[in-house]
Amino acid sequence: MDSDLHIRRIVHPTGRIVTGRVVRLMDGYARELKVGQPVLVAVLAAAGVAGLLVALVRALLSIGSGGSRRAFKELRKGPEYLVTPLRIRDTVGQLCEVELHGHLPQSALHPADHVQLTLRRQRDPDLPPKVEQIVNLTTGQLLTPRTATLWSHLGPPLLLQAALGALLVAAVLTWSALT
Repeated sequence: MDSDLHIRRIVHPTGRIVTGRVVRLMDGYARELKVGQPVLVAVLAAAGVAGLLVALVRALLSIGSGGSRRAFKELRKGPEYLVTPLRIRDTVGQLCEVELHGHLPQSALHPADHVQLTLRRQRDPDLPPKVEQIVNLTTGQLLTPRTATLWSHLGPPLLLQAALGALLVAAVLTWSALT
């Protein structure tokens, strides 16, 4: 075995802020965001209360039914978001791998750009840290990748309906407690 060969290991940085040069943006892939069943059931139950009220009003006014609703299984699946592994060489010379979740403009990062990354550990300790914010010191850009969230997946109409349903339940409970 040749002792002159030095194989550089790819490490996961442990610090919150890492400064270095971009070595490579790997090919991205989709990862699914998990949706907790208790949260989903609570939102759908509250939305169901408002949905019953809306259905009653439509029946009384003889108005046709509204749009189609997404199935529980579809809502449970959760949104997918883009994960792009990013390799940088830090100021010590170590090759580090982090994950970029979400999208950035295509011209935002290039190999050899000098960057400062703000990182956050992920729940799975085997995964590299997630990039929260990038300061591209070469171009002077401040970049924040955005991913899909539970709330964006459920959508404003369902969330508004759930809020209305929760208010209706609270009003009925308050009224029944006062009488």
